[in-house]
Amino acid sequence: MMAKLEDFTEVISDYLDKGLVLIVADLLSLITVSSCLIIKVPQINTICTNKSSKGISVPGLCLELFSYTVMMSYNYSNDYTFLSYMEYPILLLQEYVLIYFVFKYQDILGRKTQIIAGLYVIICTLIYLKIFPIMILTFLVPFCTPIGATSKILQLITILRTKDARSVSRMTWALSAFTNMTRIYTVYVQSHDWMLLSNFIISTFLSSSVFTAAWVFKKKPKET
Repeated sequence: MMAKLEDFTEVISDYLDKGLVLIVADLLSLITVSSCLIIKVPQINTICTNKSSKGISVPGLCLELFSYTVMMSYNYSNDYTFLSYMEYPILLLQEYVLIYFVFKYQDILGRKTQIIAGLYVIICTLIYLKIFPIMILTFLVPFCTPIGATSKILQLITILRTKDARSVSRMTWALSAFTNMTRIYTVYVQSHDWMLLSNFIISTFLSSSVFTAAWVFKKKPKET
């Protein structure tokens, strides 16, 4: 019993020796991952409740899916600390569900969509097996910033144009801004990867902008 206690104490001591900066980075990573567990849930619930995905941009969702996939693959292929990108697989799982319901209610789950989905699965398998050339991922990462930004800009433009954000989940965009902001710190501390940092800085600004627009133009239901 005493031996186990000593081992546990030694593990804690070794962890604390990492320093406050890295400990804070680990805590923020855990908070970020926890937040990502529910980030897309409000939007999914809204679609399922209304049985409609009207107002949701299909191109925007596909761009977001591409961005998430490339960023996760890049981190995975470079053997970065899993906690530093653990939110991406969680986000992807929710994105798959969200895309399914959007496609379902817009009636675009046809053969063409199934073929594209099959090709996507094959590429993801190659990346998982580390057969896919990392050089291609490195080339694609810089494009994730403008692509991810474009998907957010499309949503922002829609809100500003229609002045109606009833179908937009403010919680989803608030969590998006928060998780991107925490990643600025963790990436800077753990990897100093400036491509990743630029992506998170721009994403934080745009997610905050969408949240602000959704808050301003959130229409209350008319009283009967």
